[in-house]
Amino acid sequence: MPVLSEVGVSTVDPGATVREAQAGSAPAFERLYREHSARIYALCLRLAADPVQAEELTQDVFVRAWQKLDSFRGDSAFGTWLHRLAVNEVLGKRRADGRRGARVMIAEDLTIFETPRVVGQEGFQLDLEAAVATLSEATRTVFVMHDVEGYTHDEIANLTGRAEGTCKTLLHRARKMLRERLR
Repeated sequence: MPVLSEVGVSTVDPGATVREAQAGSAPAFERLYREHSARIYALCLRLAADPVQAEELTQDVFVRAWQKLDSFRGDSAFGTWLHRLAVNEVLGKRRADGRRGARVMIAEDLTIFETPRVVGQEGFQLDLEAAVATLSEATRTVFVMHDVEGYTHDEIANLTGRAEGTCKTLLHRARKMLRERLR
């Protein structure tokens, strides 16, 4: 709750505001937003170098903060936690855009996108999506993250909590299973 100081300026206990927001109080989260949004916008602007994108990223950061607010333990200041969340959000967006850009191919000849036919088996087509869907969750996750999304083995290990060697093994297993299923 606000406390009036001797000069009449309202000060709010930041820990109390965070606890209220963690309990689901939208007004408390709005106070946190008002207190930190300018600093987060400035950070996003420095990292993105585009005012429109910085505004979008700022909103994304606060949406993510609302979603992850229960993970804030108070080991550091809320502003420090929010700053790290913002950096992760911007870098994650940059990685996603980079992967998306790497998958874009400009082609004059649109026939390259037609479904390939196997000679002698009219109507037969390879269905990679269906084959990937048959993989176990662990092998499918590693395959998609590495071969489709472009994550490194180290990133996959960090994100999934598995050892890097385990991720490599799962990827090898996924590729082997897919080759067998698509024969």
